[in-house]
Order: sequence, then C-alpha cells, then structure tokens
Amino acid sequence: MNGSSEPTALTEPTALTESPQSPEPPREPRPIIERIGLAAVAAVLATVFGGVAAASWVGGEPFLMVMAGAGCLMTLWVGVLTLVRG
Repeated sequence: MNGSSEPTALTEPTALTESPQSPEPPREPRPIIERIGLAAVAAVLATVFGGVAAASWVGGEPFLMVMAGAGCLMTLWVGVLTLVRG
C-alpha cells in the first residue's frame, strides 16, 4: 500500500468511486416496425388498464379506478413516445 500505518480509506479512490469515461456508442433509432409493435403492445395494455378503471368505477372502487386510469394514461403516453421518438 503506501507504507504508513494511517488508514487510507478516505484518501485513495476505490473501484466504487472511480467511473470510467468510456464514450457511449451513438444511439440509433429503432426500426419503424419495432416501434409500431411496441406501441401496439402499449395500446393493448392501456386497454386492459382502461377496462379495469371502468369496472372499478361501476363497482364503486374509486381508488382502484384512479390508479388504473393513471396506469392507462401513462401506458398510452409511453406508446406515443415510442412512436414519436423512436
């Protein structure tokens, strides 16, 4: 180590604090067919969330209705972003 009896935990960097500065590879957009497929999966899941929200509303479960409605909206949002951003 450094030849002294002093603790070096605070003075020497460890593997956990070091971060290699490797350049990230350029981000390529997904193919359009993959984006359409992912958006279709999101649409199916949003439909399921919407169905749960509707059934919860009819059944008198307002908390479940709000949570399922929020899940529906977030899933639709991600599906649209998948199409737009790639």
